[in-house]
Amino acid sequence: MGIFDSIKKAIFGEAKADTVAAPGAAPVPGAVVSPSSSSSSSSTPAGTANRAPTASVDVAPILDKAVANSGQQLNWKTSIVDLLKALKIDSSLTARKELAHELGYTGDTNDSATMNIWLHKAVIKKLSENGGKVPADLLD
Repeated sequence: MGIFDSIKKAIFGEAKADTVAAPGAAPVPGAVVSPSSSSSSSSTPAGTANRAPTASVDVAPILDKAVANSGQQLNWKTSIVDLLKALKIDSSLTARKELAHELGYTGDTNDSATMNIWLHKAVIKKLSENGGKVPADLLD
């Protein structure tokens, strides 16, 4: 499993436990269920019957909770290192270089400041593309 997959699992796995409503259940604050999940058709393709409904997961409260639980002063909204630390994922330079490679970074990985800025934006964008609802001011 790649580092981004670990990030997704930490965020979306937490959302499944805390914020995503089960089919037919009342909506849960923080979870926005997409129209594709509201279908109650009984013609489910083979192998998809046990899948969770597609939902847009509100990332900010999950990360805010992770920061609070960390006992550290972390700013996940601006720092890839803090975002990783909040999720208890390796934030070492080696891990960040691996994440950069995984996400297609073409810059100099020895310029860690530039790489970190790019990584943060790329991770936020990729979370958004994968069903995460992220604060609009973080998407640019």
